[in-house]
Amino acid sequence: MNEYSPFEQDPDSIEDGKRLVRAGGDRGLSLAEKLNDRFQRLAWRSPIHRFRLRGRHPLKLITVADDPFLGNIERGHALLDGMVSFRGETRNISGLNLSAPGFSPAFGEYLHSFAWLRDLSSVATRATAAPIAEAIMRQWVAVHGETVTDSAWQPDLWGKRILFWVAHAPLILSSTDLVYRSNVLNALARGARHLDRTADKALPGVPRLAAWCGVVAAGLMLPGGDPRRTFGEAGLERAIASATFSDGGAVSRSPMRQLDMVMLLAMVRETYAARRIDTPAFITEALDRMTAALLGVCMGDRGTSSWQGSGPVAGDAVEQMLEATGIRVRPLKQARDWGYQRLAAGNSVLLLDAAPPPVARVVEGGCASTLAFELSDGEHRLIVNCGGARAAHAALPAALADGLRTTAAHSTLTVDNSNSTAIHSDGTLGKGVNEVELNRQESETVLRIEASHDGYLRRYGLLHRRQIALSPDGRDVRGEDSLIAGGRRRRRGDIPFTLRFHLGPKVEATATADGEGAFLRIPGGLWQLRCKGAKLTVEESLWVDADGRPQLTDQIVLAGTSPAGGTSVTWLLRKTR
Repeated sequence: MNEYSPFEQDPDSIEDGKRLVRAGGDRGLSLAEKLNDRFQRLAWRSPIHRFRLRGRHPLKLITVADDPFLGNIERGHALLDGMVSFRGETRNISGLNLSAPGFSPAFGEYLHSFAWLRDLSSVATRATAAPIAEAIMRQWVAVHGETVTDSAWQPDLWGKRILFWVAHAPLILSSTDLVYRSNVLNALARGARHLDRTADKALPGVPRLAAWCGVVAAGLMLPGGDPRRTFGEAGLERAIASATFSDGGAVSRSPMRQLDMVMLLAMVRETYAARRIDTPAFITEALDRMTAALLGVCMGDRGTSSWQGSGPVAGDAVEQMLEATGIRVRPLKQARDWGYQRLAAGNSVLLLDAAPPPVARVVEGGCASTLAFELSDGEHRLIVNCGGARAAHAALPAALADGLRTTAAHSTLTVDNSNSTAIHSDGTLGKGVNEVELNRQESETVLRIEASHDGYLRRYGLLHRRQIALSPDGRDVRGEDSLIAGGRRRRRGDIPFTLRFHLGPKVEATATADGEGAFLRIPGGLWQLRCKGAKLTVEESLWVDADGRPQLTDQIVLAGTSPAGGTSVTWLLRKTR
């Protein structure tokens, strides 16, 4: 490991180092905020709110927008067979029992948002799909059309529902039953009035953005909606600002949520196109920034990497999104606040989580993944994170899904088998990483990132510093993980640490006899891993795929102990053929 030493060089920096601070990171909603939210939900069912929902019954939509995205073919065929299916949970359409639902929150969101209309329209003609869509719609309107409920009337669900209703109106409004049609249109109008008063009370991030998207779409598609559209555009601009960093990344730091935002805004853009009205510039500009940030976390197979509870979004889905939106931007490689640093050379793409975890109030199910990385060689994922904590198949036990959020489920270093950021039982993240020091440098001979976090400083008096360098041909990745003494608290005696490299689903690992290396075989190639400062073993792991299903894989585990003064482990990944 001495052919060149990137960590002793000082190449010209293209970016100055930066300290990233997790402002209010371990503070979730306050008790007052929780009580206020509960009060608001109770107020929805009050006679006053019911009175506010009254108004003129629209006779029709002004026009119909396009849904530019393809749905899930497997879920679409399930609907043709009379079943609603989502991530392994399946219910018979005739037995949904919406008045006493027993399905999971994830299934409920899929059902109540009417996102299934996209899946259905992707596999069937209007003549075939309309009776199926109408059968579900009749059940939904009978239970939720007039009655405000927590499960179906959340502002973000109404926002998404309006977008899907106006985009797939031919499937739900083709009936000659005038009473049914009137009930659907009246429910839509009531939902729009509900959003007028509740959109800004939705949780910040994607939920609030979705709610304001619904306000804008209703203003464009319902008669007499110009005042609502103006009001909705102002709210949507605020929602975008609160949901994203200045670099376009989602404040939740989740690639799947990032994709959700891109698709929501693209659907809003289609409602403007249907009315032949120019899309406001702030929407177009936000779409460009968001798409660049999303592409920045894509691997060599064009699919997204797995961060903050997201499973990988398949490459063909990302490509279809790009085609549907028509956006052409370069991947964002230096996302300071979004937090993902991208190195690309030759056939290799490396992504490093170089920012604090998301703040507790904007995400549930966040992960303690600071300084983890993923690496791909062409279309093959070599080093991965387990991923999928909030996108897992229903067959995956809840305890195991929660385990996917831990530091140990990511390709980074853990101290004393503990998380770098605490994970609370209510799904939020607690104390831990508060600051990340970051420096990125590039030269003709090496691409290098150096970052450190303070997640173990309070408990163990140690900082974790990771340095990663990628050679210009992409065939050589050199790393150093150091534990550095700092802070006031020093723990006596040796402290165990573990450095993990979770492997992709097509990687075969074989440890060398000396316990300091391993061969990593991928289709058509071979990588060698060498290390110093720790003992290497090969153990079992798993990786959650694009369908949310766990795939059995391996992981390289480097284990050792650190004295109170700290220690370092150096490692090298080299492609030999």
